[in-house]
Amino acid sequence: MNITSSAVSLNVADPEASATFLSEHFGFAVEMSADGFVSLGRPDAGFTVIFLRTGLPTFKPARIAGDAGQGLLVVFTVDDIDAEYERVRAEGIEIATPIETEPWGERYFQAVDPNGIVIQLVQWVGDPSTYDANSTES
Repeated sequence: MNITSSAVSLNVADPEASATFLSEHFGFAVEMSADGFVSLGRPDAGFTVIFLRTGLPTFKPARIAGDAGQGLLVVFTVDDIDAEYERVRAEGIEIATPIETEPWGERYFQAVDPNGIVIQLVQWVGDPSTYDANSTES
C-alpha cells in the first residue's frame, strides 16, 4: 500500500463557518469546495481537513452521518505554544482548556470552532519516553 495523502472529515452544521475559522485563525487555505463541502489544507499540516454539512444524502455510511466532535480532537503540534495561546486569546477565540502541561511533557491548550470542534495545539516540552505512568511520585 502507498498512502499518497491523509485527511480527517468532520460533519458539522455549518461547514463554511468551520472553514473560515481554520483559514482566519490557523492559516489553512480552501483547496476545494461545493455545496455542503469544504476541503482545507496547509503544506506543513500533513493532512487535509474536510468539513461536510450534516445530513448530506451522499454521506456514507448513513448510520454515522450525525454531528462530529464527540470525543474528537483536531491536534496540531507547534513550536511556541505560549505565543500561539496569546495569539488565539487576542483573536477572541473560545478557549476550552487553558494551557496545561502533562507529566509526560505535552504542553497544550484547546480552542473551539463555531461548530464546537475542538482544536488542540501542542508543544512537546519534555521527553515522553522518560514518563513512568506507574510511578506514585508527582
